[in-house]
Amino acid sequence: MPVPRSSSTRRPSVTVRVPGTTANLGPGFDTLGIALRLYNRVRVEPNSDKTINIRSTIADDARAGATAMLGEAANGFFKRARWANHGFDIWLEGDVPIARGLGSSVTARLGCVAALNALAGGPLNRQALFEVVSELEGHPDNAAPAVFGGFTAATVVEGRARAVRFSVKPNVQFVTLIPNFEVSTPAARKLVPLQFSKADTVHCLTRVAFITAAFAAGRTDQLRGCFDDRIHQPYREALIPQLSGVIRAGEKAGAIGGWLSGSGSTIICMTVDKAPAVARAMLGALPDSRVEILSADTRGATVGKVSAAR
Repeated sequence: MPVPRSSSTRRPSVTVRVPGTTANLGPGFDTLGIALRLYNRVRVEPNSDKTINIRSTIADDARAGATAMLGEAANGFFKRARWANHGFDIWLEGDVPIARGLGSSVTARLGCVAALNALAGGPLNRQALFEVVSELEGHPDNAAPAVFGGFTAATVVEGRARAVRFSVKPNVQFVTLIPNFEVSTPAARKLVPLQFSKADTVHCLTRVAFITAAFAAGRTDQLRGCFDDRIHQPYREALIPQLSGVIRAGEKAGAIGGWLSGSGSTIICMTVDKAPAVARAMLGALPDSRVEILSADTRGATVGKVSAAR
């Protein structure tokens, strides 16, 4: 079992850029996702003391539980790759805010795993990275677009994650309203019921199928009215009471549709040629926020060259 070489003066280092994501897309609970052109960067360098040392400009490490999360990510890689466990220094920076439903946790986990994989010589392919990170996340909807880019439909079959990726037209824009408050994913999940009526289940199943087919065919013009959800958004609105009002305002200004991004608090409206008007309308409905007009990332996580660090 090989062990990375190190010395007191030079050690290998690699940086991974990971896109933020928006998941669920309304009715696509735990399955649909899109990679966004909003990025975090993760740099990893092995150390000789077998500890994880974090440097971050995007989070309070202790509050975010970053050390434990990245330790689990590293262990997931070492186990899958059959690589000797070792310590490392890791730097996190970028523009994906934490606890806002934009995939901040997957950027850290995937960045860590992909960087360790590069330092090990690349024993895992992209599919294997996706499987490792999906297991760490507990569901594949954020992991899939972060790994593959574009629009993804993902699932888990017999314990292994699968995803199908489609391109998103460059003229499609995602008006991203980021409120000045966080939402805890565990708290948001507790609000979702364990059972649903047949009518609500069929409602969401038909829309998920239609949304996937429309993205696959490049027919985003057909998606108006298809993002309404009955599985999680109505219950999570208790944490974001402005949700429906923000989406209605965006649609009235010309958006094709809107949804709660992940478990929130971010709200996204999709549009083709009305982004400024949609942004103004959404911000008017929830002023204590900031707005980003984003397009879809097409590449997913990108790994830089392994270089020597002094």
